Amino acid sequence: MNTRIIVDSTADLMPEFKNRVQVVPLTVRFGNEEYIDGVTIDHKTFYEKLIESDLLPTTSQATPDMFMKELDKAKAAGDAAVVITLASPFSGTYQSATIAAAEYDNVYVVDSGTVAMGSGILVELACRLLDEGKSAKEIAHILDEEKKKIVIVALVDTLEYLKKGGRVSKAVAFAGGVLNIKPVLSVIGGEIAMLGKARGSKMGNNLLVQEIEKTGGIDFKKPVLLGYSGISDALLLKYIEDSRHIWEGNLPEVRYTTVGSVIGTHAGPGAVAVAFFKN
Repeated sequence: MNTRIIVDSTADLMPEFKNRVQVVPLTVRFGNEEYIDGVTIDHKTFYEKLIESDLLPTTSQATPDMFMKELDKAKAAGDAAVVITLASPFSGTYQSATIAAAEYDNVYVVDSGTVAMGSGILVELACRLLDEGKSAKEIAHILDEEKKKIVIVALVDTLEYLKKGGRVSKAVAFAGGVLNIKPVLSVIGGEIAMLGKARGSKMGNNLLVQEIEKTGGIDFKKPVLLGYSGISDALLLKYIEDSRHIWEGNLPEVRYTTVGSVIGTHAGPGAVAVAFFKN
């Protein structure tokens, strides 16, 4: 029996993995304007609108019916399926997937416990396991264990969007702007935490490196993916240069993509992030 990998649109993937999965989209709203994530709005357009808009966009979870459309295709082909969703604390999408899956045999739903590139590296691991000949049930079991080791560490360029989302106070955001303070955040186990603050990009990049080391380091035998939010990758390229000692000799290339709408809404443009499995 063949196995399909089904993901929601918040998983940030390199192009070669996008071609291997079926994607169930979430909905993004800017006021009265509604878009289907990844279908009627791409990341570049999302960030252009985010910068122009005074209000934070909202996202709506994928519905059970949307998952059922993909699961019907799998059933018709006689395929099993592994469904990977963003962390359940961030969205009801995981619940929608489990409701849909109850109607089918040989469907396994995995709450990734993460989002964006964190979900992306879990999907990459799923594809590796598929290539090794693992069954859908085996893949889901391994992913449930391995997801506990996923860490996202991010350097945010501005506190403005965290302020809009109610994550920090207006006073803190104002002081951050005046003092050029850049917070370092983590996403672990479905929770966003502030790890520290740095003044300026150089110190911020150093703090990002320190926080990666604090986790126990990166397991380079598993997927590693970097990302940036916004329209330009200039800040990410500077970070890669500043942290070259981490990657040299460990990765054949430093791969990166754009950060999706869920994390991007709160981080704002100019964020730099690293997703990896810790040792």
